[in-house]
Amino acid sequence: MSRICELTGKGRQVGHNVSHANNKTKRVFLPNLQNVTLMSEKLDRSFKFRVSTHGLRSVEHNGGLDNWLLKTSDEKLSSNAQKVKRELLKAQAAA
Repeated sequence: MSRICELTGKGRQVGHNVSHANNKTKRVFLPNLQNVTLMSEKLDRSFKFRVSTHGLRSVEHNGGLDNWLLKTSDEKLSSNAQKVKRELLKAQAAA
């Protein structure tokens, strides 16, 4: 599994470990990913995602999973999240 947030697209970053003698060696900064179950109010279902804690805060700030998915572009979303977004759009069009 790649270490990428399914909702925000946040992935690993590369940087340096810097020693006291100012030697620089490559290192990787990984996002804090959590397995969470988020509830869709419009679809009345829950979905499992692998989300960074930053992404989870963003979802809550925007008023839930439904609002977040409708606002976010498809390039950032994983294929699983894009499927949920399509279901939301169908349900919205039907209503």
